[in-house]
Amino acid sequence: MENLATTIDSDISRNIELYDLSLRNVASNMIEPELAGVSKRLLNLILFDHAATAKHFGAIQVFDAAGKLIHDSATYDPNPENRADEDYFTVHRDNPNAGLFIGRPGLHRGAYAIVLSRRITGRDGAFLGVVVGSLRFSYFHDLFERLSLAADDVISVIRRDGVVIMRTPFDLDVIGRDLSQSPGVKRVLVEQSGSFEGSGAIDPIKRLYVWRDSSHPLIVIVGKSWTDIFAIWRSQALRVGGIMLALIAFVAGATMILVREIKRRGRAEDRLAELAITDALTGLRNRRKFNQVIEREWSRAQRRQEPLALLMIDADHFKTYNDMFGHQAGDQVLVRIAASIAGAVRHTGDCAARYGGEEFAVLLPGLSTDAAFAVGESIRTKVEMLSADKWATTVSIGVTSLVPSASLQPADLIEAADKALYEAKSRGRNQSVPAPRGHLSRVA
Repeated sequence: MENLATTIDSDISRNIELYDLSLRNVASNMIEPELAGVSKRLLNLILFDHAATAKHFGAIQVFDAAGKLIHDSATYDPNPENRADEDYFTVHRDNPNAGLFIGRPGLHRGAYAIVLSRRITGRDGAFLGVVVGSLRFSYFHDLFERLSLAADDVISVIRRDGVVIMRTPFDLDVIGRDLSQSPGVKRVLVEQSGSFEGSGAIDPIKRLYVWRDSSHPLIVIVGKSWTDIFAIWRSQALRVGGIMLALIAFVAGATMILVREIKRRGRAEDRLAELAITDALTGLRNRRKFNQVIEREWSRAQRRQEPLALLMIDADHFKTYNDMFGHQAGDQVLVRIAASIAGAVRHTGDCAARYGGEEFAVLLPGLSTDAAFAVGESIRTKVEMLSADKWATTVSIGVTSLVPSASLQPADLIEAADKALYEAKSRGRNQSVPAPRGHLSRVA
């Protein structure tokens, strides 16, 4: 709206300025003494330039100090006229500093127009007459018709005293009305640029009004109804909202795909991590994971001064069994032993692992030698119950438990359990043997 007001104001001001230059030219040439003996034809060429014949501009006339018409750009021999009573004449006669005067709109020489006039002042400051021109309403109609306006849009052109010069939608009854007492127009007349809202002085429609650069002779006010403004906003809001919804849907879809992919990759990584610490045949923890757990549990037991027990389990006569029945049968035996071990290990910190070949290790945090021995016997009994026919096999178990100290290492715990295992083997196998009491710092 500001751009529209500025554009219209600039167009009107430029045309008035060009026409005013023609009026100034006539006023300055009329006081030249050399024009006294010049022919009428040549005098018209000197006084009036081509601007006087431009579209929408009326003919320029010159009136003497008595108000009599003496020159007319439209003819060499103008008809006698006297305009001494017209406001465009009296204002210059009574006020030497009136400058460019824009009269009230009305009929002028057979067409609706606004009259523009300037004073002719002699070299001694005396009033010598008035030069008068006009700007027809057709100029404003042609200007406004080129604009794309909504039904309730208004454009008003007012004089600096609040008189309406032109308005679209055009209403002849409104042209010439004095709106200087209207609250909004009062602001327009004192502020160079700005805006206000409210019902217009002509109709009750609530509008937003904008004007720009009121320093020009005529002021342009552009008004748009709030209904149309909100209609534009709703249209833009729906369009932007639609785009935003599409973007939200796209982002949501992309996010869901991304989350699903992250979860899939997380599961795959968890699976890979699980595979990295799991023995592929038995499903128990592998040697690598066992080493990590025993280091962690050793530090915890040492910090809390709690016992840490270990079972070392070995399948009896496994090599002979494997050679007799084959590797596949041997693998099945290891799987059954592993299942028996896993069934006996239920506490959170416990760790059952395939230590290597047919050897298994079970770490039991917080258990004494006797408690660990009971777990070992439970495992041995389950394996023995599984032994039948082709699957006949047993296990030997070494049991130890100690409270870690600064002078000991996890390897000492493994060594003690391993020696107890060898002792079980030497005693005839299929039995659990605790490490000798008093060895290292075992708990009774």
